[in-house]
Amino acid sequence: MTEPETKPDPLVAVVEDDAAIAEGLALNLNLQGYRSTVVGDGEAAYQVIKDDQPDLVLLDITLPKRSGIWVLERLREEGNHVPVIVLSARQNEFDKVAALRLGADDYVTKPFALAELLARVTAVLRRAQFSNSPAEARLPTTSAQPTAVFRFGDVVVELGTRTVIRSGQTVRLTHLEFELLAFFCDHAHRVYSREELLHEVWGVRHAGQARTVDNFMAQLRAKLEEDPDRPKHLLTVRGSGYRFLPESS
Repeated sequence: MTEPETKPDPLVAVVEDDAAIAEGLALNLNLQGYRSTVVGDGEAAYQVIKDDQPDLVLLDITLPKRSGIWVLERLREEGNHVPVIVLSARQNEFDKVAALRLGADDYVTKPFALAELLARVTAVLRRAQFSNSPAEARLPTTSAQPTAVFRFGDVVVELGTRTVIRSGQTVRLTHLEFELLAFFCDHAHRVYSREELLHEVWGVRHAGQARTVDNFMAQLRAKLEEDPDRPKHLLTVRGSGYRFLPESS
C-alpha cells in the first residue's frame, strides 16, 4: 500500500539584514512548525524568492544593495504574488502606502510583539492556502454563496472568481484588499471598528496596528470610488470605524 504523499511544511523566507533579528525569527518559525530560510540583502532575496518559491516572505524595507520596496516591486511586476509581510522600523507613512500599493499583504512596524507577528504569519498563510486550493474544496470566507455577485456604483464583485470589475475593466486587488472588500459586501450597512476589522479580516487582535486598516481602506477607495476623497460607498464613521453602503449615500 502506497503511503500518502506528505506535503512539506510551509517555507518562510526571512529577508532581514540584522542577523540577530533574522536568526531569532527563523528559530521561532521553526518552533512553530515552519521551514525557514534567511537572506540578508535585497538582490539575494529577489533571487532566492524566485528560485525557492517560499510560501510567505517576511520582508524588511531597509536592506543592503536593494531595498525591500525594490524587491516587492520586481516580484509584483513579474506576476509573482507570494504573500509578503513587510517589516520595518520606519514610521514614515509613505513607506507603508508604497508597500501596500505594491501588493504587500501586511505591514508590521518594529519593534513588534513576536506572538502577534506569528499570528499574522498563520493568518496570511491560511488565506493564501484558501485562495490556491481547488474551488470545490474551499469553504467560503463569508456566509455568502461562492457564486454571489455584488454591485455598487459602477463596480461588480464576483466572490467565486475573486474578480472585481469597474466600468467594464478588471481591477487588480491584492489578496487582503479583496478579503476586506468581500467582508464588507457580506456585512453591508453595519459600522465596524478598526479593531473588529483587524480581527475579522486579518485574524489578529491588536489595536496598535489599526492604521493598517486605514491604509487598506484608502487603497480600496482609490481603486473603486469615483472620488476617493468623497467616497459614496466605503465610508468613514467618525470616532467609530468604517461602513459599507452598496447604494450611494
